[in-house]
Amino acid sequence: MSRSEGVTVSDRALQNQFMPIEFRNLKTKFVSVKNEDGKVKVGDLPPLMVKLKGLSSAFTEDEIKQKLGESYDDMSNEIDFETFLREYLNLQGQAKEKSGGQKNSSSVLKTSSATTLVESEKATYVRHINIYLADDPFLKQFLPLDPASNDLFNLAKDGVLLCKLINVAVSGTIDERAINTKKVLNLWERNENHTLALNSAKAIGCTVVNIGTQDLVEGRPTLLLGLISQIIKIQLLADLNLKKTPQLVEVLDDGNGDIEELMALAPEKVLLKWMNFHLKKGGYEKTVTNFSSDVKDAKAYAFLLNVLAPEYCNPLTLDTKHATERAKLVLDHAERMGCKRYLSPEDIVEGWTNLNLAFVAQIFHERNGLSVDSKKISFAERITDDVQLSRDERCFRLWMNSLGVENYVNNVFEDVRNGWVLLEVLDKVAPGSVNWKHATKPPIKFPFRKVENCNQVVMIGEMLKFSIVNLGGNDIVQGNKKLIIAFLWQLMRYNMLQLLKSLRSRSRGKEITDSYIINWANRKIKSTGRSRQIESFKDKSLSSGLFFLELLSAVEPRVVNWNLVTKGESDEEKKLNATYIISVARKIGCSIFLLPEDIMEVNQKMMLTLTASIMYWCLQNSPEECETSNGYSSTYASDASSPAPSVNGEDESSSLCSEVPSLTIDDAAPDIMVSSSQFENGENTTVE
Repeated sequence: MSRSEGVTVSDRALQNQFMPIEFRNLKTKFVSVKNEDGKVKVGDLPPLMVKLKGLSSAFTEDEIKQKLGESYDDMSNEIDFETFLREYLNLQGQAKEKSGGQKNSSSVLKTSSATTLVESEKATYVRHINIYLADDPFLKQFLPLDPASNDLFNLAKDGVLLCKLINVAVSGTIDERAINTKKVLNLWERNENHTLALNSAKAIGCTVVNIGTQDLVEGRPTLLLGLISQIIKIQLLADLNLKKTPQLVEVLDDGNGDIEELMALAPEKVLLKWMNFHLKKGGYEKTVTNFSSDVKDAKAYAFLLNVLAPEYCNPLTLDTKHATERAKLVLDHAERMGCKRYLSPEDIVEGWTNLNLAFVAQIFHERNGLSVDSKKISFAERITDDVQLSRDERCFRLWMNSLGVENYVNNVFEDVRNGWVLLEVLDKVAPGSVNWKHATKPPIKFPFRKVENCNQVVMIGEMLKFSIVNLGGNDIVQGNKKLIIAFLWQLMRYNMLQLLKSLRSRSRGKEITDSYIINWANRKIKSTGRSRQIESFKDKSLSSGLFFLELLSAVEPRVVNWNLVTKGESDEEKKLNATYIISVARKIGCSIFLLPEDIMEVNQKMMLTLTASIMYWCLQNSPEECETSNGYSSTYASDASSPAPSVNGEDESSSLCSEVPSLTIDDAAPDIMVSSSQFENGENTTVE
């Protein structure tokens, strides 16, 4: 997913068509025509587009309406922001053809530039795949791929490549036993692989809001390259933090002074800080602020490599007057110090952001030039977060980003302190709850504006009946980790229960509560002829993973391969089951962000989210099988061909619990429905 100063786009080609300020202005104009439901229809566009640059002098409103009508039979169809951008570009092209002359040739050049970027990125990513997956037992039969062909898009169509690439980026994300690996996959198996890949991509931090399995099945170049770009970026920037590389403390100007600021920076910003640290030592007078225009002449690279690997220095690099020749000498220098040659001199000179970022990240991995003096890094090494807090932070960060918030969250505890991203999340979870007129968008100069944002966050939490004892806006501004985590858990839980409640017509009016979810899971398993039951989400028997495997098998009998399941007795067996559970759940379509350790240690919050996600998927996809007239299904028979293993031969059934303890810090967020008018009028909310 490409980003342009806060505006999110999934199509890589679109990023090259507009300047950041154009993105922001167009987004503002697009949002301004949303109707009461928060949607924009095709019919809303003509009055807007006739005022846009390049169209106002070429077409009338009626002409634009007619041209849009050629592509859309129904003008009441909903249209998203990216489609709006494409329609705008299309109309711009027609306007330039209408006017003729140099404007038309400019349009051709712009399109040519976008095509060149796609080809350059494809070639770079193919080289990366050929190197890192060369020894993969399954994929090696298809490698190496030809960068000049469509091998990449063809191989990606069965989903295996993306799954393998995700595991290269973050080892162990996908249990490879869950990947369908055959030379010829049917449509169902392909779809499972793509679903597993997309949900796993979310789980490592990719933004996949506008990408679906059909896009991957069809091998759409821009969307596929955009996803691969994110995966590779996550791999290459994995060590750009103080936990992985405590030596980074050296790039600070005054030792310990800005340590928290460094921790809060996005990995690419840390990479820039590292690069400028060495450039300053090498006598380079400029500050590099991006991986595009600031590095196009390759001079910064020449200085950087001379500092890091002076033994391979070539005096001609800085003496040459031609940027392309200098870029070639830079790549030669990098290759001699061990960097794989991914990009071409032309990629540097063109200023392709993602490719230049990948090149600098490669240099960092090969030789970061930082001190190994223990005295200099002792302070950074002492910064160790509470293990559970770190795990919770990771879960909530990934969940927040999966919602498609415009401001990408890199560090929950730092990024929420101005309140803005929390307001974005609240607007996603409870549409209409945020009064944007009383909110201040970053960058925020005055501290009291941050407090105002956070106060509104707390106020909305009160409206949603969250338990916010001892929580004030200033606690968020000050970065109180435990209070922030407690609030986010209630927010995530509220979102989850609202999703389930959206299907309440199928639950015949029953409230969606923790006990309701447990009863559903127990009865779902019992309907298959198995007897495993739980009494609460703190049940220690959950650590074996067998309950969840039986539940997954109950909602989709073919998805669990019982030959791969262990008894779940030792820690090793529990971990094997836990990793398999997570991948199988993602494979059928569950968007979850827990770790195997959460299952092994029976983290009750994560047990609830996992069970609720499976339930939501089941209600969405098999309503006729999931619930009968009494609210539950009894249609599944025991899978005789692949029975669940008997762990100890005992009957583990138990009576259904009538009440489940709250999982929040204080009181559970109740199951409520709140209208936007109630928020606007300040009315008290009530439980339905």
